[in-house]
Amino acid sequence: MDIGRIGIWTFTLDLVPSSRSIELVDELDELGFGAVWVPEAVGREAFTSASLLLQGGTDIVVATGIAGIYGRDAMTANAAHRTLTEAHPDRFLLGLGVSHQVMVEGVRKHDYSKPFSAMRDYLDAMDAAMFFAAPPVVEPQRVLAALGPRMLGLARDRAAGAFPYFVPPEHTAVAREVLGEGPLLAVEQAVVFETDPARARDIARSHTKTYTPLPNYTNNLRRLDPSWTDDDFAHAGSDRLVDSIVAWGDEDAVVARIQAHLDAGADHVCIQVLTDGVAPPVEEWHRLAALFDLRG
Repeated sequence: MDIGRIGIWTFTLDLVPSSRSIELVDELDELGFGAVWVPEAVGREAFTSASLLLQGGTDIVVATGIAGIYGRDAMTANAAHRTLTEAHPDRFLLGLGVSHQVMVEGVRKHDYSKPFSAMRDYLDAMDAAMFFAAPPVVEPQRVLAALGPRMLGLARDRAAGAFPYFVPPEHTAVAREVLGEGPLLAVEQAVVFETDPARARDIARSHTKTYTPLPNYTNNLRRLDPSWTDDDFAHAGSDRLVDSIVAWGDEDAVVARIQAHLDAGADHVCIQVLTDGVAPPVEEWHRLAALFDLRG
């Protein structure tokens, strides 16, 4: 499976009718992006959404970023994974993750006490699951949402690689060291095309405010650099936090941050464009395609 160097991560496809989402996947494919990554939280169900989106484009990979393991049992996930891979060879990448305690316990009412063990056991159950339908002609591919060393190691040993989210390039270097050469390292990077610092950070905080209350992300940053403090994570994040997580400024600033991830060992960077609205940022996607010369 070839997902290229540059992809798009977006929640905005959930916010338009499915027919429009398919059209937008067509457009992203024509622009040359290697993959489009879509989340699963309180919007569309991951596998159903992927099935719809795979009607768009001919080459672009549709990746879940991520499908939570508490949303369905492992046998169902395995069946869905194989069904989509059979129908769309080398175009569906399953990103699996443990999500967050607030979602798993607070919303879904599951036990989140041992997320690492839950993921390991889930992969065991997926691999052992029965599937008596027409098999895919290529091996189904999966990556794990991974931040810490144990989950990165599991991604190395039990998946095609890892998908870290809400991380700076310094984490990418750490992730590559754990993964070693070979496994896929796909990294999410949020960007804002705005050169005014106050306005750029204001747009960026519409994004960071969702994640600064989540211990998975804040603990990961503290592990990476002990100088992070509670003040950095308060009120949607300090300027330092915002600038570390979100690349903002002109085209050169955006390209430099993406290149920093690639230089640190990322194979693929999926770019999440932030704007002051929730409409699909089509204009910015065109700018990115031109910046990285995706159509050659």
